[in-house]
Amino acid sequence: MATNTQLDVSLKRLKKKGIRITPQREIILTYLISHHNHPSVETIRDGIDEKLPNLSVATIYNTLKLFVDNGLAIELPNKDGGLRYDFFGVPHYHAICENCGKIFDIFDESYPEIVAHVKQVAQERVGFKVTGAQLEVTGICPKCEKKLAAKKTVAK
Repeated sequence: MATNTQLDVSLKRLKKKGIRITPQREIILTYLISHHNHPSVETIRDGIDEKLPNLSVATIYNTLKLFVDNGLAIELPNKDGGLRYDFFGVPHYHAICENCGKIFDIFDESYPEIVAHVKQVAQERVGFKVTGAQLEVTGICPKCEKKLAAKKTVAK
């Protein structure tokens, strides 16, 4: 799906819920859709500074919360305790490197079935009513794997 289509669909979702589309919201959403770097608020601010030089960090936080609350974005905890954000208009899961912290988007057509299964099991086993789900796997990315292997070779 093209970025413009994702933006249009996302804006329609917000409008349908009675949420006003401001230029700030549209620019922040466009940034999230077009950047797959799982940005922090500061990264977003730096990325849109040219278009909105006087936008406050509080406005960015509030806008991101609105997107998260309406299923357009998700929060991803950072190793340092902060948060990073990801456009979630196309549901996917994440692979997170335990060494460098890089987050990889994994798109898989079976994602909806996996989430449905997890929700069903949580309901059946513990009576838990799931209201949302984010899936992630952790491990070592190929780049860090090579670095770690090289260190082991040098250490021998």
